[in-house]
Amino acid sequence: MNQFEKKSLLILSAVIVFLMFFGIGGVPLLGDIEALYAKIVSNMIDSGDYLTPRLNGEVALDNPPLYYWLAALTSNVFGIGEFAVRFPASLMAGATAILLYFSITKIFNECAGFWSALVLVSSMLFFCVGKFAIADSTFTFFVTGALLCFLHKHYWLMYVCMAFATLTLGIAGVVLPFAIIILYLIFMGQLCEISRMHLIRGALLYSMLVSPWYYAMHTVHSASFVDMLFNFNAGSSSVNIFFMNGNELWYYPVVILVGMFPWTGVLLQSIKASINDSRIDDMRILMFMHIWWAFVVLFFAICNTKSLGYIMPMFPALAIIIGWNISRMIAKLRYNTTFYSWIVGSGIMFSMLGVGCLMVAQQFPELEFIGLVLCGLIFVLGFAALFTLWYYRDVEMASWLHVATGSTIMFVVFAFVLPFV
Repeated sequence: MNQFEKKSLLILSAVIVFLMFFGIGGVPLLGDIEALYAKIVSNMIDSGDYLTPRLNGEVALDNPPLYYWLAALTSNVFGIGEFAVRFPASLMAGATAILLYFSITKIFNECAGFWSALVLVSSMLFFCVGKFAIADSTFTFFVTGALLCFLHKHYWLMYVCMAFATLTLGIAGVVLPFAIIILYLIFMGQLCEISRMHLIRGALLYSMLVSPWYYAMHTVHSASFVDMLFNFNAGSSSVNIFFMNGNELWYYPVVILVGMFPWTGVLLQSIKASINDSRIDDMRILMFMHIWWAFVVLFFAICNTKSLGYIMPMFPALAIIIGWNISRMIAKLRYNTTFYSWIVGSGIMFSMLGVGCLMVAQQFPELEFIGLVLCGLIFVLGFAALFTLWYYRDVEMASWLHVATGSTIMFVVFAFVLPFV
């Protein structure tokens, strides 16, 4: 059995606390959706009605109540404000990374678990969306929990996670993980596993957890409640600045490439290695990860939802693929390869983001100095990481420099940019 290391857990926890909690109380609520969540939570506390989410006196049936309940709990503890309504989102995002550490350590090894968690929490889209007062990081935690419970054959807990995912963002909380599991079993020719998943009793457990609130809401609000039940497309749980309309084919590739920064370069190499260089046992798990992230993209593309928050559940799967590859390279390839694909891919992404910071600095004079500083930091850290790979062939040090890059971007944005937006 693979062992957990206290030192790794302490380091990981420190990184998570910094990345996920820094600045959440110092940045004003952004966009209409964060303000909407805060108002609904405030109305719950003031009215004492925790059954029905309400906005300006009207019933708000866009999302189930779990995130509102969590935010109401923290608001009662800390007082209503930016920190309190964002705290559950940051907590659940950090908990997702911790979940990856323990789960992937058991599946692969401790190094893979450690780097899977670090990759996830330092990926730009994950720590940005995960720090906002919206339900997506909570949904991601429970979907991730359900899928990892399936891999560990903890089927009862899997149904519990599906139920809480449903109470967070609706029926997608059961459709998404269950469809991924079925597709994987079909692909691997293991449909007989369904007979061991306690489907009927699991469905009863799921219903026992979900139905009380749904039944109460249906009793109080009748037919209008059905609209919320099948609400995939509203995009209401995502901050407006992270929402796009349209059917552009380039949308999801761009989201993946930019959202996984600073890990984009190693992502492409990791996907290739997971197919070409993995052992049979590893390949089965990695194939599950590929089905996982690909189906999330496909699911919300079919739903015509261009919401960065909604597709957050794909990032744990991508982080696991990268973490597995980093572990493999540290163990076997540290000084035996030149890492050209990683160097080229990361070089392109570091350069593009640095140029993007310069363009922002030119467009917004008030952010010119910060943009120039951030551009310089990205180029310096990027060069250091790529030089470490090329000259020293040190995968571990290069990976830590990637973490430092993600941490630096988060610190600058949440300390010097967003507070003044």
